[in-house]
Amino acid sequence: MSTPTRSVASNYLQALLDRGVEYVFTNAGTDTAPIIEALVAARNAGIKTPEFLTVPHENVAISMAHGYFLATGKPAAVMVHVTVGTANALCGLMNAARDQAPILLTAGRTPSTETGHIGSRNASIHWGQDSFDQGGIVREWVKWDYELRPGQAPDEIVGRALDVAMSEPKGPVYLCMPREVLGDLTDKTVAPPRERALGALPATPSLAAVKQAAEWLSEAKFPLIVSSSSGRDPANVGRLARIAEQYGIGVVMPGEPGARELNIPTTHPLFLGVHPNEVLARADAVLVVDCEVPWWPSRVSPLPGAKLIHMAADPLFVRYPVRGFAMDLAISGSSSQALELLEQALAASCAGKQSAVAARQAQFRSIAVERQQRLQALVESVRQRSPLHPAWVAQCINQVIDDDTVIVNEMGVPMDFLALQAPRSYFSSSLAGGLGFGLGAAVGTKLGARHKKVILLVGDGSYMFGCPTAAHHVARMYDLPTTTLVMNNARWNAVHRATLGMYPAGQAAKEPLMPLVSLGESPAYEGIMQACGGHGERVERPEELPAALNRCLAANARGQAALLNLITGD
Repeated sequence: MSTPTRSVASNYLQALLDRGVEYVFTNAGTDTAPIIEALVAARNAGIKTPEFLTVPHENVAISMAHGYFLATGKPAAVMVHVTVGTANALCGLMNAARDQAPILLTAGRTPSTETGHIGSRNASIHWGQDSFDQGGIVREWVKWDYELRPGQAPDEIVGRALDVAMSEPKGPVYLCMPREVLGDLTDKTVAPPRERALGALPATPSLAAVKQAAEWLSEAKFPLIVSSSSGRDPANVGRLARIAEQYGIGVVMPGEPGARELNIPTTHPLFLGVHPNEVLARADAVLVVDCEVPWWPSRVSPLPGAKLIHMAADPLFVRYPVRGFAMDLAISGSSSQALELLEQALAASCAGKQSAVAARQAQFRSIAVERQQRLQALVESVRQRSPLHPAWVAQCINQVIDDDTVIVNEMGVPMDFLALQAPRSYFSSSLAGGLGFGLGAAVGTKLGARHKKVILLVGDGSYMFGCPTAAHHVARMYDLPTTTLVMNNARWNAVHRATLGMYPAGQAAKEPLMPLVSLGESPAYEGIMQACGGHGERVERPEELPAALNRCLAANARGQAALLNLITGD
């Protein structure tokens, strides 16, 4: 029998690397000792490992992994400290779950032995951090959870975890690793994985169902496509644009933050806007693609006799406890394959219907032109307004973005105001609404796309949730400069809108200062960035914004992160 010479932790590192995990966003604890020892041993032996990045808050770490996935399509790992680190990561984990982001969240496990093992308890917290069911903290929000056991090969467990995470519908998984198990020595070598992509191949949609959908869309007078995240596959942006243009189908994206990706260029002549109720109310056929909430039934629904088609890896979204959207056809499988098949099917179903297609094209072009005219009129009306208006902020952003710019948006400005064209140029927060996504996601996006400009649009409340000191510090530590625009209206605007939406003529609506909404006198957010070595400015006047924005981007080009504290109104 051979003498054990490697730790299980060393095999764990090799298993991650072999399966393409390049980065592990880490907030270490006493449970991380075997990992640290294995990393140093690998470095001294010249053995390659994934790059472990030190991130001083778990919410930032998991948001970085989320943003990295959005920018690259690759999974990343997060490593946190036992129960407490898991709890801090939970909000970001909820975001990842609802956004179908495949993150391998790993956590140490406080030692279970009091004596007898090199990893046995040797600190008071090892008793206080113990729990009966650590995985129970996250179980509702992950696709799979497990605790590594003595004698198990970590490569098999890591492989299964990543396969589950990367199978459609994708999502986060959780692996708990006790300190004693990681510190065990083993003579087992890590078996190389078979040469295949992670996860199961996506299911092919029913061709008969896609053809039926094409028939209904081709026969409709006012057909719409609604999508929230079909653009996660960059090729789908072009597919959707062609389908709309060639066959006269209007495209809308659901209300903020429902449009989480750029699914069709916002400049496309048949893009009709973000959640336009008047358009949805006229629809007699609707194709819902990768979209959990295509409209708000309390406000609007398509026509009673409209044909309703839902298309996604899981068109029923079974992890949502209540979701009552009617459907005449539910098509499961890869939306990329489905749109490709739909494009072919529409060519057949629209043959001989050129006049009907032309009529649809003309009506949707007219609606799109009117929308653009309204937006431009709004921009002109607020061009000189102080405090700053979101439409003017977006207009200034539109002047500096190009195909190598990524906008990360968390309660910043409505997507309707932005002129976006390139795939993977826009990422927004998930329907879980876990605030604090934006700061970490922007830095993670920059890590995955270092050659691109990354601009974060974030509300002041969301900025505070994002652990700004930790996020800005990490950006500086790892040379990941982004520009952050804080939309500072000194209040919880979402809470204010929700109260007015429920009680438009209520007593709270008449109050000059609604309770529980004001954030009081704002901190100098620009000072937080300056304290972290970045460039920070406060902007109050609209004419100051273009030059200030250019100074921020110039700072990014020099390797310095930047922030504008924008004093805004509603």
